[in-house]
Amino acid sequence: MNSNCTISHPGSLINKYEPACRSFGNTIIPTINLLRSSVLVSFSGALRIHIAFLLMNISSVFLNCLAGGLIIYSVYTLDRAMDSEEDMANRPELKGASNRTALIVSLMCFVAGAAILTSDGLMIIAFLPLITGYLYSKGLKIGKFDLKLKGGLGKKNLVVGITWGAFIAGIAGIDSGNVVAPLIVFLYFGMKLFVNSTIYDFKDIKGDTLAGIRTLPVVLGQRKAKKILLILHLLSHSILLAAIITGTIAFEPVILIYSLFIGLLYIKSFAEQVERETKKRLAGRLFMIDGESTSIIGLRTLIYGILI
Repeated sequence: MNSNCTISHPGSLINKYEPACRSFGNTIIPTINLLRSSVLVSFSGALRIHIAFLLMNISSVFLNCLAGGLIIYSVYTLDRAMDSEEDMANRPELKGASNRTALIVSLMCFVAGAAILTSDGLMIIAFLPLITGYLYSKGLKIGKFDLKLKGGLGKKNLVVGITWGAFIAGIAGIDSGNVVAPLIVFLYFGMKLFVNSTIYDFKDIKGDTLAGIRTLPVVLGQRKAKKILLILHLLSHSILLAAIITGTIAFEPVILIYSLFIGLLYIKSFAEQVERETKKRLAGRLFMIDGESTSIIGLRTLIYGILI
């Protein structure tokens, strides 16, 4: 036997197992790519919830941060498992993945996360991303009424910002005695995630154009869309700064300053179309955008460890 896929006989090769082996290989690798594609964004989301606790000066609850990360993972994996024309154009490495496996894993993660949040009185918050995620991916059609959140000029980005802003602020602010603090956190993360999701639309201009998806960069053009992101970014941090000065939220200079400057840097660097994303550019984008909350927590821990 020369390999796992080919049996050797004198004078002939019987490739009996080759088609099955090839089929397995064509499925398992895209499936692994699909399952791991949302790991970083879910970890980043869990840390954003921790940051929200810090901003509201509330002791962080590890299980709630973990539950939030699991639900974020399940929603993003579920969205990518539901084939769509633009997803295939923008993510060819996921073609051929086992959607059934992804759906099962997503369901398990969601159930675990929802169980934790429900036990803490956060059932509505737990199901909010799943409902909006379904409306985003598949939509709801009853007779002539047809509601689908994907597509439209900035509609997708607005849904992303509102949903995850409310999710993060809701988990961290459930026990907050001050209504204004969760509102500030909601506005901050809502605008930040609107900006981040739009930046990813710049990368996907080609696929979105082919699929007829009217994203901000496609409709407004790259220059105008980039200006809107800069305005929103500066506005969100102005609100955060004002809240810190007035004592509405905790004094967290590391979060404010790092978030402000790294945001300006990744808007400048990645709010533009590229024909082919290099590994270096991909690594930089993942570090600055998806890894922002990790960097903030790491830098904050280091500075506080030195000063205290």
